[in-house]
Amino acid sequence: MFAGGRNLKLSMACWLAVCLALSLACGTAFAQTPARPNADHPSYEYFAVGDVAAQAPGKTSPGLLLMGGGREIDAAFKWFAAQAGHGHIVILRASGDDELQNWIYRDVGGVASVQTLIFHSRAPASDLRVLAIIKNADGIFIAGGDQANYVRFWKGTPLNTLINAHVRAGKPLGGTSAGLAILGQWGYGAMDGGSITSPEALRDPAGPSVTLVDHFVTLPLLAHTITDTHFVQRKRLGRLLAFVTRLAKDHHTSAITGLGVDQDSALLVDANGSARLLSWHSDGSAWIVVPTKLREIERAGGRRALDAFLKDRVSPGKPLDLEGFVVTGIGTNGGLKLPSYKVRHPVFRVRIDVTHGNPVEHVLLGRVPDALGK
Repeated sequence: MFAGGRNLKLSMACWLAVCLALSLACGTAFAQTPARPNADHPSYEYFAVGDVAAQAPGKTSPGLLLMGGGREIDAAFKWFAAQAGHGHIVILRASGDDELQNWIYRDVGGVASVQTLIFHSRAPASDLRVLAIIKNADGIFIAGGDQANYVRFWKGTPLNTLINAHVRAGKPLGGTSAGLAILGQWGYGAMDGGSITSPEALRDPAGPSVTLVDHFVTLPLLAHTITDTHFVQRKRLGRLLAFVTRLAKDHHTSAITGLGVDQDSALLVDANGSARLLSWHSDGSAWIVVPTKLREIERAGGRRALDAFLKDRVSPGKPLDLEGFVVTGIGTNGGLKLPSYKVRHPVFRVRIDVTHGNPVEHVLLGRVPDALGK
């Protein structure tokens, strides 16, 4: 019934007829059948490959697959499939097609089915047929694209609630590029219609283009974290410094950590928070940004002292002036423990001071890749 990779677009009348026939034949409940779009109002698309009705062969285990965008890594998705009990993977996206779905099923293998839902509006995030697919997923993976669409289409919807329930049920969740951008406690929403660059963010970290969203997906292992992707390739260290500082001022706390992942790289995080990096590149890294100076000030004088320190350093129309960031890099031979961010075998460490929006590096350990665009 569900041909691999075929776009299942039926009219609502046809869908209801099929659903009625199935209900009469085998008692299948409406909400338990896979979703199909309304051809007259194609607010979403649905693709499937494999046996969506098969019983998952194994048990699910918690896990996070945090990808920095770019090329998929076979070993990362094999791990994700195992965490999903080799059952049913559901891919969520707001653009693109079923290419990733077919690659996972045919090349990675080891799963009962892979389904893709492509959203073109907010309405499907409350559609019972769509929600049934997500509820029955053994693993959910959020693809790349434009995270502003994910915020507009999903945040605060029943779909959003189901993603959080999926994690609480001990099932794995993953995301790449825009899909990773929304997985931290905070994320850059790109709600200004673009993708802010590091120089732009450092010139005005309190400005309207720094559009940060919070509490989209609730992941205890990424509490107090803001994520970023395509990190060294798109020189995004400067903007992550700006994001961390903006959050510290807005939320009156220095307990903010930035986590960047390079393109073509993936962090695999198991149930207890132990993380390891896979990458196509020998120098691929995950980047941890800590506002060390702000933490020292808050420890010494509390939040009132922190607010006073940041008052003139982060204000609309002014460039960032803040010293004392410490950035640590993890490579494929190192490790990380979340949510404490305890690092094992770092490949580099650097202190960064920002003066009038210009970051200056002071290398503490190793060779630091250029993620500032020097």
